[in-house]
Amino acid sequence: MELKEIKKIVEMMTENDLAEFLLEEEAFTLQLKRGTGGVTQIVSTPHMMAAPAAAAPAAAPAAAAAPAAPAANENEGLLEIKSPMVGTFYRSPSPDSDVFVQVGQEVAPDTVVCIIEAMKVMNEIQSEVKGKIKKVLVDNATPVQFGQALFLVEPA
Repeated sequence: MELKEIKKIVEMMTENDLAEFLLEEEAFTLQLKRGTGGVTQIVSTPHMMAAPAAAAPAAAPAAAAAPAAPAANENEGLLEIKSPMVGTFYRSPSPDSDVFVQVGQEVAPDTVVCIIEAMKVMNEIQSEVKGKIKKVLVDNATPVQFGQALFLVEPA
């Protein structure tokens, strides 16, 4: 990865007020953590073995899921639609359009539920599950992290 690509990622983190970024490629892992004063830690490591590389990303989503633990009982049995990337969450295709899905609406695996903007690219996110939308967990036009739960779905 080139330095200019890392700088773009740092700029995206600053613009979207993101605290952490993790990128894994075949040759290396890049992890950026940002504090209140800017980027505080940059870790770039070559992949030595598959097991440690797989263990590293599991820690980040677990930390994000920790605040949801007390509400686990009310959400038991519900499926999460998670963000596949870091970016800005949008519920509708444009500000004057209707939202893609509403609470109570049935979704199929190919139903588009939102858009996530990442590096000026609008990415349509599909449900990937079949069921009924029970809860929207993210406000419109807010930054989201990789693996962050966006919707809760009651399976059909």
